[in-house]
Amino acid sequence: MEPKDIGRLISVASPAVSPDGRRVAFVVTRVHLDDNTYRSAVWLADVAGDSPPRQLTSGEFSDGNPAWSPDGSTLAFTSRRKEEKDEKHATLHLLSVDGPGEVVTLATSPEGIGSLRFSPDGDRIAYTARRRSDRYDTGDDDASRKPRKIDRLYTRLDSVGWIIDRPTQVWVVPVDGSVPAAAVTEGPFEHDSPDWSPDGTRLVFAAGRAAGWDRNALNDLYISEVGPDAACSEPRRVTDGTYSYQAPSWSPDGSRIAALADDPAVVPGQPQLVLVDPDDGTTTELARSIDRSCAPYPGARPPIWDGDALWFAIEDRGDVSVQRVEVAADGSAAADPVGVVTGARNITGFDRQGETLAFVSTTVDRLPELYVLVDGEERRLTSLTDRFHRAVPSRRTVQFTVPSPGGGDVDAWITVPDGFDPDAGSGAERWPMLLSVHGGPMTQYGNRWFDEIQVLASAGYVVLWANPHGSSGRDEAFLRSIRSPIAPESPGTGWGGIDFDDLMAVVDAALERWPSVDPERLGILGGSYGGYMTSWAVGHTDRFAAACSERAVNNMLTLETSSDAAGWFHHEVGVTHLDAPEEYLRQSPITYVKDIDTPMLILHSEEDLRCPVEQADQLFVALRMLDKEVEYYRFPGESHELSRSGSPKHRVQRMDIILEFFGRHLKPADAQTSGPERAEP
Repeated sequence: MEPKDIGRLISVASPAVSPDGRRVAFVVTRVHLDDNTYRSAVWLADVAGDSPPRQLTSGEFSDGNPAWSPDGSTLAFTSRRKEEKDEKHATLHLLSVDGPGEVVTLATSPEGIGSLRFSPDGDRIAYTARRRSDRYDTGDDDASRKPRKIDRLYTRLDSVGWIIDRPTQVWVVPVDGSVPAAAVTEGPFEHDSPDWSPDGTRLVFAAGRAAGWDRNALNDLYISEVGPDAACSEPRRVTDGTYSYQAPSWSPDGSRIAALADDPAVVPGQPQLVLVDPDDGTTTELARSIDRSCAPYPGARPPIWDGDALWFAIEDRGDVSVQRVEVAADGSAAADPVGVVTGARNITGFDRQGETLAFVSTTVDRLPELYVLVDGEERRLTSLTDRFHRAVPSRRTVQFTVPSPGGGDVDAWITVPDGFDPDAGSGAERWPMLLSVHGGPMTQYGNRWFDEIQVLASAGYVVLWANPHGSSGRDEAFLRSIRSPIAPESPGTGWGGIDFDDLMAVVDAALERWPSVDPERLGILGGSYGGYMTSWAVGHTDRFAAACSERAVNNMLTLETSSDAAGWFHHEVGVTHLDAPEEYLRQSPITYVKDIDTPMLILHSEEDLRCPVEQADQLFVALRMLDKEVEYYRFPGESHELSRSGSPKHRVQRMDIILEFFGRHLKPADAQTSGPERAEP
């Protein structure tokens, strides 16, 4: 795979099963490199396979978020089909699935629309969208617009911008279009994931509305009474802040609410599947016995009710699976959860109706496709990525484990170029190796197709990737092991402690297992926390011949005041920067910049709000003043998400820069794009 092949990528997402379980709506997104855009369309697949999947919408306007009406005759979806003042507004539409008829527009918004939920009688749709304050209606430009009042934390959001004066509200619109959509929540609060009660009279949603919510970084569940005219009562707080909640889902009988929740007092934690009493807020955990995160990224969604059982997803050692748990009469788990869709793969989205479970699955050698599980039989419904994989064959990947210096083991993967001979000795041609470090740190690498790994391996590099301590996919103690050693609760080693030791152990294990890797031509790269670890590593070892630090955390002390998540990181560190600034600096790569002798490539987006560009500026200025070898590229108009959802042309340029840099310093052999059968690593 070459960087330009990013323009061929196709992704499948957002499966939605019809109420009768016979059809699945889903979203297909394609990259259009020439137009520098992404285009997405809603598709429809027949579960029985009697007819091939077909495209329902044009795909010219970012169509997505399909949701079925209760009778299965209509699909709601979102798009961007209205232009106003040179800006495409978000739109909400209805489309008859079986009969003729035009697309009906129900609502428009200058902001994105999401979380579509039909009322049980099918007469109304609840959704979320941002509501702009009147300061946006003056017609003034920024030079004359009145100033923003800042009175809380979390005022901006990466890839979104300012949110303090355009908070997300819950809206309701009748499907007959008799009246305009109306916001049923208000105030300077973020609201998310509305769900109707079975009788259609109440909405539950997650929101941070309690006093001090921004300092505590928590969401509670709230319930509002909703009349037929969308008149809504003042939200009633159901939970008490013991947990932070997301993705509520009402039980069929209305007696309980399922949700995902984690402990806001000690971060990071494993978001758990819970049941909440809608009257008194009593909360019961249902899946703690498996000690895994029930909110995988991506793939988290509201739990799905199945009678007295719940379907949900978990992260586990590089895999994401779908699980099912039976709920006892008292609201506890009747037994331990059981894996339903498992294996060496990642489930990135799923839905269930009737006897049909639809899910999107990806593996290390295949992009996501749509599958169904019916009566215990699994079938693939789409083959949309076949053409891509014929043109761009995946490089071979092997998973292995390495003993951790801190005890236990670490999951690791190696992806190799064509022509790689795993048993070649020192006298044979040897290969350069790149250590790729994931972001987070509370995420995981795993058994899913990853464009960057494929590009690097195709360019002639052995690519090593792993989940060190601090990653998700393991137990909570593993996740919390890199909290600060001076944290009063759950102390660990801090960033750059056992996580760094793990990664170096993985490098050593790979060099021992594959002697054809050249220990003199090692590189390291990563973004966000992966960028942090790259900057940290080269300040603590000279083993790497080149390093690419991207959208990195380089100074934890300034990050706590400059990020869109400013004021949150102390929950993860375990102490505040006000009480222990020296601890933040101790864990910051910038503190050790004089020890960096490795040639450095720095990449950063100018509109990155999660790790602001000042983080890159600090590292570059210091290295340049010290006369170190450093190159720095700033991408205009891009956010923290450049590598995943940035403009296609910038994504290609980014990979070209990375390959050119490592090519100069590590000099890989010419990668084979075709040839004899590859050796088994």
